[in-house]
Amino acid sequence: MNLIMWRLLLQKIFSKILSFTITFLGITIISFWVIHLAPGSPTDLQTTLNPKASSEARERLLKLYGLDKPLHVQYVEWLKRVIHFDFGNSLSGDHRPVWEKIKERLPLTLTLNAVSLFLVFILAIPIGILSAVYVNSWFDKLMTVFVFIGFSIPSFWLALLLILGLSIWLPIFPISGLTSLGFESFTFWEKCLDLARHLALPVFVFTLTGLAGFSRYMRASMLEILGQDFILLARAKGLPYWRVVLKHAGKNALLPIITILGLSVPGLIGGSVIVESIFALPGLGQLFYQAVMARDYPLILGNLVLGAILTLIGNFLADVGYTLVDPRTRK
Repeated sequence: MNLIMWRLLLQKIFSKILSFTITFLGITIISFWVIHLAPGSPTDLQTTLNPKASSEARERLLKLYGLDKPLHVQYVEWLKRVIHFDFGNSLSGDHRPVWEKIKERLPLTLTLNAVSLFLVFILAIPIGILSAVYVNSWFDKLMTVFVFIGFSIPSFWLALLLILGLSIWLPIFPISGLTSLGFESFTFWEKCLDLARHLALPVFVFTLTGLAGFSRYMRASMLEILGQDFILLARAKGLPYWRVVLKHAGKNALLPIITILGLSVPGLIGGSVIVESIFALPGLGQLFYQAVMARDYPLILGNLVLGAILTLIGNFLADVGYTLVDPRTRK
C-alpha cells in the first residue's frame, strides 16, 4: 500500500513539474514574440536621437546586442542563459545586470502587494459573509454601493484624488517617494513612521480596488452554499447558526476565493505599474514601465520571467489551499 501511495505521489509531482514547465515555456514564448512586435528597438535611443549616428552604427549595435538574428534563434539563446540564471545586462541606462536591478526593487513591490492582499483577505471574507447572511439588509445594500464604487473607480484616478485631497489640500501624507529628506538621521521608530506615511496611500489604492471584487465573490459563494442541503441538515440537527455559517458554509465558500487569490499573484507586477509610477515609488512596476519605454528587451523579459514564476507559484498556492480547505482534493 505504501508503494502505491509513493507511486501516486511521484506521478503527481512529475505531472506538476511537467505542467509548470509547459506553462513557463508558453508564457515566455508568447512574451518574447509580443515584445518584438512593438515598434522601436533598444538602439533607437542611441541612433535615431543622435544626428551623428549612421546606419552602419545602428547595424553594429544590432549585431552587438544580437538583434540581427532570427527571432527563434534569439529566443533559444536567451532561454539557455535563463536556465543558468543569467538574464543578461540592461540595454539602457547603466547596462547593469538585469537581476541586480530587479533584486533592488523587488522587496518594495512584494511588500506593497503582500500587505494589500492580506488586508483584502481579512476584510473581504467577513464583509462577504455578513452580506450573504443579512442579504438585502441595509448592510448588504451599503456594501453593494461600495462594490460598485470600487469597481468603477480607476486606480490611477483614485491615486490622483488621494494625492490632491490628502497630500495637497490636507498635507497629511507625502505626495510621492519612499522616504523623506534626512531619513538616514531618523531613529528606528521615526523611520518606520516615515515609511508608513509614504506607503499608506498606495496600500489604500491597492486594497480598495481589490476589496470590492473579493467581497462580492465571497458573498455570491456564501449565498450558494447557504442554500445547500447539508447546511439545512446541519441546522435541522440543532447546531448553532453561526457555527454552521462559519465552519460549514464559510469553509466551503472559500474555494472560489482561493482560486481568485491564486490568479491574483501574477498580477502583482502588472498592477503595480500605474500606482508606483504615480507615487514615484522605486518598485518593480516602475522599473517595468521604464524598460518598456526604452525597449529594454532583457529587462522586460526579466520582469516577464518573474511574472511567469509568480503564475506558477499562484497555481501551486491555490492547489495547497484546496488541499487545506477541501479534504476531497487530498486523494
